[in-house]
Amino acid sequence: MKLILAADENWAIGKNGGLLCHIPGDLKYFKERTKGKTVVMGRPTLESLPGGKPLPGRDNIVLTSREDYSPQGVLVAHSESELDKALNRYHSDDVFIIGGGKVYRDFLSKCDTCYITKIYEKFEADTWFVNLDEMAEFEVVWQSEVQEEKGIRYQFFEYRRK
Repeated sequence: MKLILAADENWAIGKNGGLLCHIPGDLKYFKERTKGKTVVMGRPTLESLPGGKPLPGRDNIVLTSREDYSPQGVLVAHSESELDKALNRYHSDDVFIIGGGKVYRDFLSKCDTCYITKIYEKFEADTWFVNLDEMAEFEVVWQSEVQEEKGIRYQFFEYRRK
């Protein structure tokens, strides 16, 4: 599995169920990385997407404990074993964890690659990710040049499990 997220200098990733900021270049990067793949997210993440609809061009799986939850266009899993069955159904080796905070925490140990957009600012937030730079089991294997949009500097990183 892989995960993909954008984090600020404090490894904050969200506020009130949404992104910290809108960076078109980051959204394009996310789309390029995940297009044609399977994406796994929690219910609040799905509901935060435009129109609360699944991401087009991807197999969308939503993890939720709500038994009555059945939005159109997604496969719902209520446990890790149900998720495993769903992944077998799609026969996908390219699975991306795309949020939110709880899903990232629950599945980081199963991820071998992390695509991180580091935003060189600090935002008010209520959700954080772990600092991969402080985790001995991960190393940076690629990084882009620093980008800037709307006065916000950011950079793409690829971390791999050693």
